[in-house]
Amino acid sequence: MDRKLIRITDRDNVAVAISAVMKGEIVTVSGETFTAFSDIPQGHKIALKDIRKGEKIIKYGYPIGGAKEDISKGQHVHAFNISTLLSENAEYTYDKEAAAEFMMEAEADKLKWKNHVPAINAYVREDGRIGIRNSLWIIPTVGCVNRIAMKLEAWGNENLGLEDGVHAWTHPFGCSQLGGDHENTRKILAGLVHHPNAGGVLVLGLGCENNTMDSFRELLGPVDEKRVKFLVSQESEDEVADAQRLMKEIADVIRKDKREPQPMSKLVVGFKCGGSDGLSGITANPLVGRFCNDLTAMGGTGILTEVPEMFGAEQMLMNRAVNEEIYEKTVEMVQDFKDYFTSHGQVVYENPSPGNKAGGISTLEDKSLGCVQKGGRAPVTAVLKYGERVHEPGLTLLSGPGNDIVSTTDLSAAGAHMILFTTGRGTPLGAPVPTVKIATNHALAEHKADWIDFDASPMLTEDQEKVTNELIKLIIAIANGEKHTKNEINGYSEISIFKDGVVL
Repeated sequence: MDRKLIRITDRDNVAVAISAVMKGEIVTVSGETFTAFSDIPQGHKIALKDIRKGEKIIKYGYPIGGAKEDISKGQHVHAFNISTLLSENAEYTYDKEAAAEFMMEAEADKLKWKNHVPAINAYVREDGRIGIRNSLWIIPTVGCVNRIAMKLEAWGNENLGLEDGVHAWTHPFGCSQLGGDHENTRKILAGLVHHPNAGGVLVLGLGCENNTMDSFRELLGPVDEKRVKFLVSQESEDEVADAQRLMKEIADVIRKDKREPQPMSKLVVGFKCGGSDGLSGITANPLVGRFCNDLTAMGGTGILTEVPEMFGAEQMLMNRAVNEEIYEKTVEMVQDFKDYFTSHGQVVYENPSPGNKAGGISTLEDKSLGCVQKGGRAPVTAVLKYGERVHEPGLTLLSGPGNDIVSTTDLSAAGAHMILFTTGRGTPLGAPVPTVKIATNHALAEHKADWIDFDASPMLTEDQEKVTNELIKLIIAIANGEKHTKNEINGYSEISIFKDGVVL
């Protein structure tokens, strides 16, 4: 591999700078030496041949846009001289032969772990699921009681002495919402109440909200009454004192829980990227993809969301559907999100962000083809709507937006025990579950060591199997509670719920 440039596939007509290239510098890629006619920042693209106006720009072996002008070999290729090829009216097909090939590869991957699935030490819940943390969560049914919840969180962390702490997941909703927005709020909150990382939950209501305690309890269904308690503040003379009493009862149950050995195949891991750069699809995302292959081969579950960041790469995921029903659900998920954009008068390709562009991503196709690398080559076994919870091992596609806080909340409510979050720009954000920040480049990992948990840059210079095994070791240590993620250490955790309609 050349020190300066990488050509991802033999079909590509651009290469990516893995370190900055100066104008006039002699560079080599795929055995060919030529001169750079422009400065090429790290993560940005350089033309490997003369590209005519209107010709497709190929990266990852797929088109990432079309040339807006003639581009000379050695020239910088970026948003200023290429444009998206996406439209709202893409047509899809289910390639059964491609799907069969992916399933054969998955069967081969299973052989690697057939006799030695790693063990983790986790809390076994009554329904057989595992938890990798044993926190007490406070779930407000409505934003009006947020400050009470925060006051109780502070009291609980000061007085209850729980190893994994007390966390209040505050939000502004639960009332003055209609239709789908109201149900989305309720489904996300219900997913958090049922989350196995919570050893116990206090559901805190006001009393006059749309999300009434009775209707919310009906949505929840059966719960362990020793671990899940309910309080309506308007019905209590002193809601703080009554809540503290209930929290003490829950904490007494949590303290008796012990970790015990469980197969890693019970682990559910969400995949997310934020602040991507031109190296995301070359280092961190493929690393997560390799882990996804291993986890699903063990019998575990991976969750991929951020539907708008699948646009331009969705056909690749559709060709990995295990059957036509899953394929049709994938098409429906993508089309529903396109309809959401167009119903608001927005184009589907209004992406990437300014930070993405600064890092070398030029079009939505460029971003999407890098984004879906997080799913590796695992077959798609399930497709979920927003707010639904995982029910199948393998790779699940979860409907949700690309927004970091909304999508990490979505992943958490769906049942992810932890989230692998790749980033080329850096972010302190954290979800309700451990959020493992994986840097795409060494400079970020070094500069923001208080945010970053793992440096994926050795994917460019070291054996990739070795790097993958190092990540697996870290994931096991985090699952065991031996290590905590930087967002946990810093106390950076929050939720946000998807909203589309009116507020009354």
